[in-house]
Amino acid sequence: MTREADFIAALRGIATHPAARGLMDDAAVLPVGDMGVGGAIVLTHDMMVEGVHYLPDDTPADVAWKLLAVNLSDLAAKGAVPLGVLLGYAMTDDGAWDAAFAAGLGTAAAALGVPVLGGDTVRMPAGAPRALGLTALGRAPASGAPSRSGARPGDLVYVSGTIGDAGAGLAIRLGRARGDAALVRRYTRPEPRLALGQAIAPYVTAMADVSDGLLIDASRMAKASGCAIHLDLDLVPLSDALRAMAGDSLEARLAAASAGDDYELLFTAPPGVVSDPGVTPIGRVEAGEGLVLRHGGQVVPLPGRLGYEHDA
Repeated sequence: MTREADFIAALRGIATHPAARGLMDDAAVLPVGDMGVGGAIVLTHDMMVEGVHYLPDDTPADVAWKLLAVNLSDLAAKGAVPLGVLLGYAMTDDGAWDAAFAAGLGTAAAALGVPVLGGDTVRMPAGAPRALGLTALGRAPASGAPSRSGARPGDLVYVSGTIGDAGAGLAIRLGRARGDAALVRRYTRPEPRLALGQAIAPYVTAMADVSDGLLIDASRMAKASGCAIHLDLDLVPLSDALRAMAGDSLEARLAAASAGDDYELLFTAPPGVVSDPGVTPIGRVEAGEGLVLRHGGQVVPLPGRLGYEHDA
C-alpha cells in the first residue's frame, strides 16, 4: 500500500454518493433528471504542480495545453462530450508567464473544442512552485459512462495509439536520452482520445485512460473489476520513434508500459465487438485477480514499479 492509496482509501468513507463510484474511477458520474433517459454529467478534476507534473522550463502554452488535455482524457475514458472547464490558478510574481498561460489556455480550448467557464485564482508565496487545477464537465453517453469495474472474464484487453512515447519524451527533455522531437511532443502536448472514447463507449465493458502507466492502470482495472488481466508485452504497440531510441527488448517494453503520461485509452470488450483501426488487442481478462505479464510466450515477473504514484 502507498501513501496515495492510503489517502484515497480514507476518503472512501466520505465519498459515499453513488456518483463517486467508490473512488475506483477517475471521474464522477452524476445523474441529471432533465438530461433524458440515462442522462448524466461526468465530472473530473486533475492538478499539475511545477517540478512534479511538468518541468519548470516548459512553456506556459505547453503547460496550459497539458492541463486541459489530461482532464479531457478522463472524459474520453467515459465516452463523454465535453461541456466546459473551470480553472484553479495559482499566480506568482511572473505576470508575463501568467499572460502566456492564459493565451495558451485559450488556444488549447479552441483546438480541443471546449469552453472555459470560470474558476478561481489565488496568490502563491514567493518562491513557491506553481500549482494548477482544472475541473472538466462532460455529458455522459446515452448508453452510460463506462467504469473501470466492468471487465469480465472472456473479454479482450485493448489500448489505443502507442505506449511509452511520453516517457521517452520526458527523458529527452531531461537530457537523459536523445530521440525524435515527436516523442517530446507526446509529453508536452498529449491528445485526449475524445472521438474514440465516444465511439466505443457503448461497446466496452470497462475503460480508463493511461495516465500513470499502462501496467498500473491495468492493475487498477483488474482490482476494480475483481478479475485478472493478462497482458502480452509483445503486443503492446510501440512507435517507430520509440523503438529507434530505446530498442524492442523486454526491458524497453517494461519501461514503456510503466512510464505514464500516454493518455491513451485502455479498455475491455468481448471479442469481435470493437474493430477500430486505432486500437490494438494486448491481452485478455480471466478469472482470478491482479495483473499477469507475458513476453515471448512466457510469464514474466511484475516490475517493482508498475507506474507513477504520489508517494513522497
